[in-house]
Amino acid sequence: MNILGIETSCDETAAAVYGNGGLRSHTLHSQIALHAEYGGVVPELASRDHVSRINPLIREVLAQADLRPSDLDGVAYTAGPGLIGALMVGASVAAGIATAHGLPLIPVHHMEAHLLAPMLEDPRPEFPFLALLVSGGHTLLVNVQGVGRYEILGESLDDAVGEAFDKTAKLLGLPYPGGPHLARLAEGGQASKAWKFPRPMTDRPGLEFSFSGLKTAVLTALPRAQSEQDRADLAWAFQEAVTDTLAIKCSRALEQTGLTQLVVAGGVGANKRLREKLGELARRDGLRLYFPRHEFCTDNAAMIAYAGWARRSEGRAPTGKLFTTPRWAISELLPPTPVTA
Repeated sequence: MNILGIETSCDETAAAVYGNGGLRSHTLHSQIALHAEYGGVVPELASRDHVSRINPLIREVLAQADLRPSDLDGVAYTAGPGLIGALMVGASVAAGIATAHGLPLIPVHHMEAHLLAPMLEDPRPEFPFLALLVSGGHTLLVNVQGVGRYEILGESLDDAVGEAFDKTAKLLGLPYPGGPHLARLAEGGQASKAWKFPRPMTDRPGLEFSFSGLKTAVLTALPRAQSEQDRADLAWAFQEAVTDTLAIKCSRALEQTGLTQLVVAGGVGANKRLREKLGELARRDGLRLYFPRHEFCTDNAAMIAYAGWARRSEGRAPTGKLFTTPRWAISELLPPTPVTA
């Protein structure tokens, strides 16, 4: 069974094919250069660029997989959450291919795809596991019992962790996208008594997050950063505060649930310091830790194709109803409906 995946939720245009034997092909076009001069994603420009890029990318992945559209068993696309105009581009193209070739249309929840992205790797985690989903728009701790069976244990009450990285990077005058630039600046930093930031909400019970106050602490401290080394030390202190907070909450969630596998997904999952901190946690507590490769941490179509394949493999084919939604809580998802004779 071969599933074509299409991703156009924000500023990456991507296509992939996943089959029973694994990932057969994938490709991606990033819009970073397009949006860089504006310091962030411009929705209208994103949508227009998706229109011009998506069909050539689909042709490319089908050629790499040595398949024709009629050889597919379904078309998966990101239905939400995301930018509505961008989502509609991918949905329309997916619906066109599915209709033309009589294929099932499989709407995919973007966050579910991120949660399942480590399944693209070898070895892969087994259900159940704890997932830390950290991206530009989301910060979630999720008890993952199976496909479509998700219990949210904690989430951010304000800024997502990726958003906090990007906003702090902007305060430091770093270019878009800010998070990776801040991490690179922090590599030249070190511990300094001049920069002490809180580990938000770690001094109270619970698994919720809050990063807006941390960003404000950086804003307050910034006028004291008089040299390039000061800026690097400040970036280091900010990154330490964020990664410490995430590690503390992961440890707490693992203890509360009794789970022994930790999956990290989403763009911030590529952060080197976060990987180091969670690696230390895993070694200390005898946990199994899983990360997708860096290219599958950020938005991509491989995870969309896999999520569509998993849904189609484990349950009844979707009805083919076309829809997109910019806001879609992962708690609203249902498990696949088993096929009965």
